Amino acid sequence: QVHLVESGGGLVQAGGSLRLSCAASGRSFSSYAMGWFRQAPGKEREFVAAISWSSGTTRYTESVKGRFTISTDNAKNTVSLQMNMLKAEDTAIYYCAAGRPRFIGLLPTEGYTYWGQGTQVTVSS
Repeated sequence: QVHLVESGGGLVQAGGSLRLSCAASGRSFSSYAMGWFRQAPGKEREFVAAISWSSGTTRYTESVKGRFTISTDNAKNTVSLQMNMLKAEDTAIYYCAAGRPRFIGLLPTEGYTYWGQGTQVTVSS
């Protein structure tokens, strides 16, 4: 059974940093991509970033470019999201996802099969 477990959320002041981690287990993810999504109160879930486990190709939504970095640790089967220069508008529940989205053309926002439970990130202004 596949499990994705997020950790690292919390409360931080604007301008601060947080590092989210997602531990993946239950199958081989070598042919998969990992993504981070977020959902703020009253808003729809939105794509944040994704990385191809095999090629290391990364994609980011425009609002986090230059501030967030997604990476994988193959030995630990984890994917991380380093978030710097956090803003109040980054406040949301952050979800880890795994699947086979397309990396060509538009952002890889669809095609995810597995999802974690989410971790809360709150940025105070």
